[in-house]
Amino acid sequence: MIRMGHASPRSPRRGALLIAFHKPYGVLSQFTPDGSPNRTLADFGFPKGVYPLGRLDADSEGLLLLTDDAALNQQLLQPRQSHEREYWAQVERVPAPEALRQLSKGVSVQGYATLPCRAWILEPQPELPPRNPPIRFRKSVPTCWLGLELVEGKNRQVRRMTAAIGHPTLRLLRVRIGRFELGSLAPGAWRQLSLDERTLVLTW
Repeated sequence: MIRMGHASPRSPRRGALLIAFHKPYGVLSQFTPDGSPNRTLADFGFPKGVYPLGRLDADSEGLLLLTDDAALNQQLLQPRQSHEREYWAQVERVPAPEALRQLSKGVSVQGYATLPCRAWILEPQPELPPRNPPIRFRKSVPTCWLGLELVEGKNRQVRRMTAAIGHPTLRLLRVRIGRFELGSLAPGAWRQLSLDERTLVLTW
């Protein structure tokens, strides 16, 4: 993984909220409906005035941060800050070492070359609760969980990266932002971060 510099620590605005949410499958990263059958963040009882920092697609799961401190947008979302995000991707078939090297060096997706990243096969393979609805299952095609650590987050980037090496993503979970991990937070649950946990998010 090429690290492109480290941001200096920043103290959140006094009284600011920073919330970790385990976004389930089929939930939009916004409070307003978009005409689809997907649920919105309005269904989960968040404090007034918060909004998501970044996004996860409706068909992706995992760690989503929300805040009422607008200044955190630049610190966490600007590519030049090189803020790490770790994803677990369940893909079709087991990638060969060369395929993982291609991911690590960067691949071309829609005419864009992704930045170098870290990509590896998770060992042991995680045992996660089944998704509702379940992923498509083909008895003759094995699946494999990969770990990917990125410093950029373009639209559907992980899915496009694994597709580019011939291993379509079936399920995608974000498990870490900065040094803060999703941990045991259950799907659909959220909690406010402590001061120590905020430091894990804001410094790396």
